[in-house]
Amino acid sequence: MTRQQERSDKYSAPALSKGLDILEFLASEAEAQKKADIARALERSISEIFRMLVVLEERGYVAFDEHSERYSLTTKLFEVAHRYPPIRRLSTVAAASMQTLAREINQSVHMAIRHDTDILVIAQVDSPGNNVTSVRLGARIPLIQTASGAVLTCNLSSEDLALLNEKLAEQPAKLRRLFAQNREFASKNGYSECTSMVVEGITNISAPVYDHSGQIIAAVTIPFVKRLTAGEHPGMVQSRKALMQMCRNISQMLGGMASD
Repeated sequence: MTRQQERSDKYSAPALSKGLDILEFLASEAEAQKKADIARALERSISEIFRMLVVLEERGYVAFDEHSERYSLTTKLFEVAHRYPPIRRLSTVAAASMQTLAREINQSVHMAIRHDTDILVIAQVDSPGNNVTSVRLGARIPLIQTASGAVLTCNLSSEDLALLNEKLAEQPAKLRRLFAQNREFASKNGYSECTSMVVEGITNISAPVYDHSGQIIAAVTIPFVKRLTAGEHPGMVQSRKALMQMCRNISQMLGGMASD
C-alpha cells in the first residue's frame, strides 16, 4: 500500500470527496445536468448526491434551474481561485499592460496559466475595434491545441515532459507531433506562432511570463486576425514584437527575468 493510499484510508472524508466529485464533474460538462445524470456518472445514489447539491447551492458554487431541473456551476470557484495571491498579483500586474497592447495593435489579448493538461484563461482584453475574436475569461482549453500550451510547457524538465506526454498519450498522434513541434519552436525562439486549431483564419502568437526563479508561470496570447481594412494598425511581426516586449516588462514587474 502506498503512502497516499494509507493517508486516504486514515483521513477519509467521504462527504468532502462527494462534493468535490460533483464540482469536477460539472466543470467537465458543457451543459447543465440533472441530479439523476450526476448520480449515474459518479455511481452514487440520487439521495446522497441531492444532499451534496443542496449544500453546494446554498454556498453559491452550484446553481439550480427550476424550469429544467438542472444544475450548473456558478463563477464562484473562479472567483475563489482569483483570491489566491499569485494569480491575483499576476492578473493585477498584467491588466494595464494588456489593455495598452490591445489598444495599440487592435487585437484581443488573453493570459493563461497551466492547469494540468489544460490552459486556464485568467485575464482577457478585447480589441477596441468593431470585430472581436477573443477567448472567454475562465475558459479551460486542452493545452495540446494551443500556442499558450506550447509556451507554458516549452521549458519542462525531461521528467515533467515525460509525465505530460504520458497524460497526452490518448490524443491523436498527428496532434501530439504538431504540439511537440510548436513546443520545440517556442523553446528555441522564446515565443510560439501557429495557426489556430480551433478557429479558421486565426494565427495565435504567444509569449511567456517568467517568475523570479526563471520559471514560466503564464503565457500571453494574441489570436491575431488579419483585417482587410487594417489601416495603420501593426501587422503580425510588429504585434509579436510588441507582445514579447510587454511580457518581458510584466516579468520584470513580477521580479522575474527570462531564463537564458
